[in-house]
Amino acid sequence: MIDLYTFFRSGTSHRLRIALALKGLDANHIPVDLRTEEHSKAAFMSIQPQGLVPALRVDEHVLIQSPAIIEWLEEAYPSMPFLPKDLLARQYVRSIAAIVGCDIHPVNNRRVLEHLRGHLKAEEDQILEWCAKWIVSGFDALEKILNAEKNRGLYCYGNEPTLADIYLIPQVESARRFKIDMNRWPLIQAIDKQCMTLPAFINAAPSKQKDAS
Repeated sequence: MIDLYTFFRSGTSHRLRIALALKGLDANHIPVDLRTEEHSKAAFMSIQPQGLVPALRVDEHVLIQSPAIIEWLEEAYPSMPFLPKDLLARQYVRSIAAIVGCDIHPVNNRRVLEHLRGHLKAEEDQILEWCAKWIVSGFDALEKILNAEKNRGLYCYGNEPTLADIYLIPQVESARRFKIDMNRWPLIQAIDKQCMTLPAFINAAPSKQKDAS
């Protein structure tokens, strides 16, 4: 039995929903509403002491932090691998995931934006400017990296989705939510379009979740 503690609009939850679906794993989705501060209440804090989503309960074990959970999934369920066999190709795929997971997403996640709003009194147009700065600079670099990759196919690498796509697509969703024009990056747009032909990506989208509103 697998329980996924998730929030529909969370980029880290989104990437884990994709990863679970690509591995063919059914999880019981348990929404944690960040808008009502449910994540900071005792019930969830007893599950995830950081108060962050996602968390994955597997039998009596609770797994936290989406990169570590996805790595565990790759090792526990090696069919439908997230990484190519070639070592340099694996590094390339991991590097794309890291650009999103380390350089773009963390400075645009909810708790950072709430700090900007609440403690620094930033206006909404300033919030959007902040988000755009880091997404645009990250996507500009990614577009160049994708363009230079000779083994780029339908996806970031080759013709099967990899860890790179699992990270990229939720960030594209976030970019659109922050009103960023994606036409600047045709390769990223093409990969997003391709991914969204697959049920694993379609069904993981924020709008498809039972807590979406």
